[in-house]
Amino acid sequence: MRHTALRPKSRLALLVLALLLAALPLRAAARRATDPVADLLERIDPGASKKFVIERVASDVDFFELDQRGRRVVVRGNDNVSIAAGIHWYLKYHAGVQLTWECMTARLPDVLPAVAAPERHTSPLALRYAYNYCTYSYSMAFWDWERWEREIDWMALHGINLPLVAVGMEAVWRDVLLSLGYDEASIDRFIAGPAFQAWWLMNNLEGWGGPSPEGWYDERAALARRILDRMRELDIEPVLPGYAGMVPSDARGRLGLDVADPGLWGSFRRPAFLQPQDPRFGEIAARYYDALERVCGPARYYSCDPFHEGGSVAGVDLPASGRAILDAMKRRSPDAAWVIQAWQANPRAAMIDALPADDVVVLDLFSESRPQWGAPSSPWYREEGFGDHPWIYCMLLNFGGNVGLHGKMETVIDGFYDALEHPRAGRTLRGVGLTPEGIGNNPVMYELLTELPWRAGRFTRAEWLHGYLGARYGRHDERVEAAWELLARSVYACPKSSTQEGTNESVFCARPTLDFRSASTWAHPTDYYDPQDVFDAARLLLAASDGYRGNPRFEYDLIDVVRQAVAEAGKLQQKVFAAAYRAGDREAFAAAAKRFMRLLLLQDRLLATHPEFMVGSWIAAARALGRSEADKALLEWNARVQIASWGDRAAAEGGLHDYAHKEWSGILRDLYAVRWQRWIENMERCMAGEATEEIDFYAIEEAWARATNPYPAAPAGDCIDTAREVFAEIMANRPEHRSGNR
Repeated sequence: MRHTALRPKSRLALLVLALLLAALPLRAAARRATDPVADLLERIDPGASKKFVIERVASDVDFFELDQRGRRVVVRGNDNVSIAAGIHWYLKYHAGVQLTWECMTARLPDVLPAVAAPERHTSPLALRYAYNYCTYSYSMAFWDWERWEREIDWMALHGINLPLVAVGMEAVWRDVLLSLGYDEASIDRFIAGPAFQAWWLMNNLEGWGGPSPEGWYDERAALARRILDRMRELDIEPVLPGYAGMVPSDARGRLGLDVADPGLWGSFRRPAFLQPQDPRFGEIAARYYDALERVCGPARYYSCDPFHEGGSVAGVDLPASGRAILDAMKRRSPDAAWVIQAWQANPRAAMIDALPADDVVVLDLFSESRPQWGAPSSPWYREEGFGDHPWIYCMLLNFGGNVGLHGKMETVIDGFYDALEHPRAGRTLRGVGLTPEGIGNNPVMYELLTELPWRAGRFTRAEWLHGYLGARYGRHDERVEAAWELLARSVYACPKSSTQEGTNESVFCARPTLDFRSASTWAHPTDYYDPQDVFDAARLLLAASDGYRGNPRFEYDLIDVVRQAVAEAGKLQQKVFAAAYRAGDREAFAAAAKRFMRLLLLQDRLLATHPEFMVGSWIAAARALGRSEADKALLEWNARVQIASWGDRAAAEGGLHDYAHKEWSGILRDLYAVRWQRWIENMERCMAGEATEEIDFYAIEEAWARATNPYPAAPAGDCIDTAREVFAEIMANRPEHRSGNR
């Protein structure tokens, strides 16, 4: 290269460049000096970081300590997640402030309540996991960075250090398929739409809900990087989707690959499974991990669930497949571990038993109801548990993101300690996990589970609940305590033996029938509680409500409990008109059906007072991610169809309709009420001996899913006043009925 003399302008440019370069270390140092925990505190309440002293201390075990130094509270721990968990513990049990999905901010006093004596909590369980692939579709499908920032704070404050991160995977797969010679149109037919990516990533379906909107791939990749950067700042280690052998179903003909056909998932064609003996398995896996690292950076934990929910393993060498999947991870990251869900037949013993013990981490996905870890009473019991592989005690709790009060408080507590003390399973238990299909519901259960690793020993539901209520509402009230005792012994006391999938669903959300059991196909509910307990709990909360105006956590709970009461009244009223129909009493049927429809519309009015219970919030979040009107319409359709028919006619009638139903304002009025009213009118014609119609419920659901009528995203009316009015009316007109169940 020829060197030439610098002209004056060039020397000036170099001087400016030198000054800029000299400033870079200072800027980098300033960035390093930013404390992620202090930033988190500032997001909770501006100025809060000045009220705490944060100390990081090396330790072989996760811990946090609370102490006092002058007017400031000291929180020390071994890493940022432990420290954040300590901050939340202090806020809950010393300051009466709980931070949860309904509200992640607080107004802290100028001087925080002092820590009277040093307090230390340790967690012998190093892994505290969060999320189910389904969570990314039923709850997170349309989150922007602002919502994700709150969720990452929630994770840290609840001690979560190992969350599944499935954002940006469509960008990863686009890159892989482009490198294999697929064109954009073919890629669009493979990658699912935003509301259905969970089942695409679990190898259940292709393409449904797509194609992705304009700019979607780059935007989701950028969002993924932002999420992961923040997690890593807070010492949260992500679990990224690994390569599970998935290839498009046309890969045999298109690429000449040796693939197995896992069959159908319901009516959906599954992707193909690349056989481990195919010489290109390692190459395609490497292409995948190259693309994954470009989008997400390096990782140690990878999630893979081949043959999820009934995928055929015919002709597949399972031991060889397990080795091939793990080897591909290890080539990317020598200390990699495979995270796999224990759900139905997975993980196949033949696939993982021969793998090194610490290279596989098993999520016992439904530990509170179908534990596989070795509890003999479980219907999915594995006598040897998961062998020598580490495993995580998980609570699934919610299916489909359905709305409804539900839980097994005592079972979750006792089941955890039973597992911890089990001579075999306790030896390999490494953590707890939140694995709901949908979040933003039943916060009491998530607070309970996330505290388990930090508590020294067994405790009772009653003692824990007393502390929870003081933290949640900031003070104690006898009426509130009595209301929650009723809830704890009813909706939150689902029997240990029950394997029902989530809440007892609202009759309003069901396709109309005389024989209502559930809105979704596989819920299998049981009448395990007396609805009178819900009515009495709502009455007590309303009696105390004026003293809690403006308390976001109380107002959320009040609406949720009164909503449950309205749903219970609707179920009783449905039994009345069903009995009247069977008795041939036209007048009684008409009167009871009219009262039922009134209850349904009252529910819509009640839920319009809170944004967490409004379909407009869900749809607005979806539309906000689109650039063009066409993209907004596609995203809105994704949002609507998921909570209505879920799939096309074949899928809906195959059992998926209403699987993700939502008892929300808007959809109650415009879909569920329409279905019920049409059915009631048909039944009245039948009782009168007139001609009836064969109602096509799918057509009604599809019409609502394809509509674009606007819904408000801002609440209307005072939530407490409205709850009081609605409750008074339902109690004045409620059928007298007690189930006697406790």
